[in-house]
Amino acid sequence: MKLKKNLMKKIVLGASLLMAGLLVLTGCGQSSSSSSSNNPSSVAAIKKRGTIKIAVFGDLPPYGWVNSQGKRVGYDVRLARQVAKDLGVKVKFVQVNANNRVDTLNANKADLVLANFTETPERKQVVDWAKPYMKVSVGVVSPKNKAITKVSQLNGKKVIVTKGTTAENYFTSKQKGVDLLKFDSKTQQFNAIKNGRGAALADDNSYLYAWVKKNPKYTVGIKHLGPNQFIAPAVKKGNKSLLNWTNKEINKLSKKGFFEKDYNQELKPYFGKEVKPTDIIINSK
Repeated sequence: MKLKKNLMKKIVLGASLLMAGLLVLTGCGQSSSSSSSNNPSSVAAIKKRGTIKIAVFGDLPPYGWVNSQGKRVGYDVRLARQVAKDLGVKVKFVQVNANNRVDTLNANKADLVLANFTETPERKQVVDWAKPYMKVSVGVVSPKNKAITKVSQLNGKKVIVTKGTTAENYFTSKQKGVDLLKFDSKTQQFNAIKNGRGAALADDNSYLYAWVKKNPKYTVGIKHLGPNQFIAPAVKKGNKSLLNWTNKEINKLSKKGFFEKDYNQELKPYFGKEVKPTDIIINSK
């Protein structure tokens, strides 16, 4: 009788373990399937809803801003419209500042960031980058009558930057002798230099060239700090679907000469003669 009871207990225990194993396997399968099908920024999801949400700047000529007619224009904006067209959907613009681009992706408020976003080792940890379409370096602008031409001249002085930019990162890590004055937006930082709140302003050299052309009392006294860096589209970490599609799109547009046309239409009118298309755009090999 006792042997019979022990046998029954083993049978019941074995059945329980089998059921538990099946539940775990089923759960894992459902989880994997669910995470894939619930990605709101996959190519399939974007095409299904008929719109792609693209993060752009709203106050950074000539890359992304709202003109006097209330229309979004600029180099990144034109690229965003082409991306949407090639996906066969409409574009919905999401306006961002430099310091909330990553959060906008992580909160699923945007599918793609095209906001003059520089690829850095730190940012690689939190977003996935497609192939770059621009190259830039940190530059420094200052009043012509008090021109800053060497980094050593900035020691102990205030340097204006936008939060979350490569310029902020550069001075924080490489030039700790300066006093950084940080702002949330490009508009605020450029107003600050005009109001004499700092000795200089540091940002990507590509649009400092454009800014001084409109503000001839200032000069880009330091044109390059550190190595060239690259501007690229960014997607939420793990979004392989949109990442793979975007890589193919960048290759296709480059081979078709889109970026040179974009440069000539959106950037060339804002730059001085010292800037050439090859200083900015990256041609696919």
